Amino acid sequence: MTELIHQSLSKLYNQDIPLNLIQVQKTRKEFEGDLTLVVFPLLRTSKKSPEETANQIGTYLSETIDEIIDFNVVKGFLNLSINDTYWLNEFKQVTNQTTYGYGKRTGETYIVEYSSPNTNKPLHLGHLRNIFLGYAVANILDASGHDVVKTQIINDRGIHICKSMIAWQKFGEGETPQSSGLKGDKLAGKYYVAFDKAYKKQIDELVSTGLSEEEAKKQAPILLEAQEMLRKWEAKDPEVYALWQKMNGWVYEGFDVTYNTMGVNFDKLYYESDTYLLGKDIVEKGLAEGIFYQKEDQSIWCDLSDHKMDDKLLLRSDGTSVYMTQDIGTAVERFKDYPSTKGMVYTVGNEQDHHFKVLFTILKKLGYDFAKNCFHLSYGMVDLPTGKMKSREGTVVDADDIMAEITSDAKEMTQERGHLDGLSDEDRNNLYHTIGVGGLKYFLLKVDPKKRILFDPAESIDLNGNTAPFIQYGYARIQSILRKEQPTNDITSTGLTPEEKELITIMLDYPEVIQEAAKSYNPSIVCNYAFDLVKTFNSFYQSTSILGEEDQAVKNTRLLITKEVAKTVKSAMDLLGIDVPNQM
Repeated sequence: MTELIHQSLSKLYNQDIPLNLIQVQKTRKEFEGDLTLVVFPLLRTSKKSPEETANQIGTYLSETIDEIIDFNVVKGFLNLSINDTYWLNEFKQVTNQTTYGYGKRTGETYIVEYSSPNTNKPLHLGHLRNIFLGYAVANILDASGHDVVKTQIINDRGIHICKSMIAWQKFGEGETPQSSGLKGDKLAGKYYVAFDKAYKKQIDELVSTGLSEEEAKKQAPILLEAQEMLRKWEAKDPEVYALWQKMNGWVYEGFDVTYNTMGVNFDKLYYESDTYLLGKDIVEKGLAEGIFYQKEDQSIWCDLSDHKMDDKLLLRSDGTSVYMTQDIGTAVERFKDYPSTKGMVYTVGNEQDHHFKVLFTILKKLGYDFAKNCFHLSYGMVDLPTGKMKSREGTVVDADDIMAEITSDAKEMTQERGHLDGLSDEDRNNLYHTIGVGGLKYFLLKVDPKKRILFDPAESIDLNGNTAPFIQYGYARIQSILRKEQPTNDITSTGLTPEEKELITIMLDYPEVIQEAAKSYNPSIVCNYAFDLVKTFNSFYQSTSILGEEDQAVKNTRLLITKEVAKTVKSAMDLLGIDVPNQM
């Protein structure tokens, strides 16, 4: 329609009007019309007032474009009414595509990093938003036409890992996942908490002897042991390295179970234990080239004063690396593996905003051109009514526990409602999981990533409101209709009710929704689109006879619209990583 209007206006004014001046958008609901042309950019061409220009253009378009049957003017906005034939022809394009809404392949690669856990504790509620957000962004980028690599950097080395290892050595008495019945990641987390308790006790004891708290924190024996273990690990001490491999193996097995429950996966894994070595080499090379500088204690730093930031430590005085070291190595390794990468998206909480600003600045200083393609997908924290989670104190909300709890809540809610006749026990359990985990994902995705979230488990599985169960129930209702009668693909009716046209126009927005969500790395756009589509269908369902319609041509069109709504809803929810059930 934009192209038709562009051609007509070029004829009207007898000149080639730039296409970017033709601004067509959906007419706002409070006004009559389907599409609105903004006439302000055309005033220089028309040399008339906004109202006169709009009326002149409206009269000409209604005379020259068959699909435009009426118009009205609201100040500088020309509202155009489009005939039903146009909308039905556009709708045929929806029905003819199996992956309607997906963009053409661009040949560009995007790397999306998410999860990136430490191997000293299980995944928690904060990880859930990270993982669901990164996974959905990866799916949306793929749907928009890009090639996508889903990845994570597993933080499998460092002082925090050694803390769990030291505590296991001291207090574990040979405990294993098999002997304890604990998942491996939870077993490692148990000893991370045990370290912290022992550390605090030793601090109190040292303070009681007259040391300041700051000195006590540095001199606590268990911390000194962990620091020594880290040095031994970097020196590849056989005993320390074997313990590290064993405990990490436990954790990876535990993570795999959790990822499977979440329904997420990865294409490529990177390990800090590998990339920090590359990072150290790059830092030392940067020092030799004068990009970095060394202090008297032999620590290596980057001068960031020209960017109005504090200098950044890259290697400690004892030669051990910091997070920034491995992040530099990981970035370089990834772009070596995928040299045609258009974008590298880091899904990390907003408490790391400064870290990534520094990382990208250092990569630019090192001369890596790919640094301009790096993007930090910063998101707000997830809070509970009791406040922010703290893993060291053992008060973390475990990801496995919260998924199990919300699935149990979904089971209770579903059983109260009934409607499960004919489903096997396995199918019922799968349904509870679909509703529970789907509700959790949607709750964490429907809000703009930049905003902080107060998580409410009960609200996340509410059948009313902007929730996944509301959308899932709408999809299941459609499947119930289609089980009774399937439409043919032939559209022979010539008219549309306002409700039918509204559903068609919303579906026609889907390609633009995908592109907008991909461009802004924002799955909430897809969430709210799916909710709006189902909400509109529910109104249509309540006000319109579908299976009871006597006119077969009209009935078939309504069934076809119903079928395509379901297809679009399923596609949108798939992008979010959320399943939709056929019965609910």
